[in-house]
Amino acid sequence: MHEADLDWPAIRQAVNLLEQGELVAFPTETVYGLGADAENPAAVAKIYAAKGRPADHPVIVHLAPEADAGYWAQSVPPDALRLIEAFWPGPLTLILKRAAHIPDAVSGGQDSIGLRCPSHPVAQALLRTFRHGSGGVAAPSANRFGHVSPTTARHVHDEFDARVVRCVLDGGQSAVGIESTIVDLSRGHAVLLRPGHVGTRDIADVIGYVPRMPDAAAPRASGTLESHYAPRTPVVLLPKERLDDCLRALTVKGRRAALMHYRPCATVVHAAIAMPAEPAAYAHDLYAALRELDQADAKVIVIEAPPTDAAWHGVNDRLRRAAHDSTGILARLLQD
Repeated sequence: MHEADLDWPAIRQAVNLLEQGELVAFPTETVYGLGADAENPAAVAKIYAAKGRPADHPVIVHLAPEADAGYWAQSVPPDALRLIEAFWPGPLTLILKRAAHIPDAVSGGQDSIGLRCPSHPVAQALLRTFRHGSGGVAAPSANRFGHVSPTTARHVHDEFDARVVRCVLDGGQSAVGIESTIVDLSRGHAVLLRPGHVGTRDIADVIGYVPRMPDAAAPRASGTLESHYAPRTPVVLLPKERLDDCLRALTVKGRRAALMHYRPCATVVHAAIAMPAEPAAYAHDLYAALRELDQADAKVIVIEAPPTDAAWHGVNDRLRRAAHDSTGILARLLQD
């Protein structure tokens, strides 16, 4: 999408609504965000109310490319500057110590803050226009808390009433399709809090070392609860060698199953979506596929477990969390 193709009247309307403390939804390269003025605690509270989001679960502040990250953080350490230079604009969120003048509404009461500069042209136009590019827009994914994230404007309309989300900017389908990588740099050493399109190796190539995995003292961050990204239909992840036997057993029991797979499957099921066998393309299609299968009137969504190598880390993270609350569903469906 080029600048000439942008819907400037809609973007200016969205900016006016943000300035009035209202909620707007807008596209990013990862997923669609539900945005509010990050420096207006009352507006940020509307995000939490609309999503049903726990008050202690932080949101990410989105910045224009020219914005000063130092305005939002106590300091921007050298590793953060290197990552900003390498990956912004893009699907990488950095957790830094929050500046004292920034309300803690965006950080769930913590002393840290998540910052990101999206690359989507509609998001950039919105952010550059809002407060002449110096403002920040707090924006978690534009869906009910814990549910499947939206990757199209239609998905957002399906989630929220127009009286709650006053404007939805349409930027087509999100290119990446899963949420940003989150790296914590608030404690001196890089820690990977959420995997995504920017991989561990990519980060290590920039800062010179592999980021650690989270410990008990890691700050809370968006999308890191054990149960997240979940459709309403229960989700089960199965290796290929178990897939056909399980699907046949469900059929024998008369249990309708929806299937998400990336290799050929011989068993006929109630509904099925064949996914790409390449990780970036799979991530791009993932949430739209989950939403479609969630409408299939099935008792369970059975997903062929993807490969476990590093390129699939972000996809596997989302699938594991989507399936977290469905433990034991197969046994219940298959019992007499």
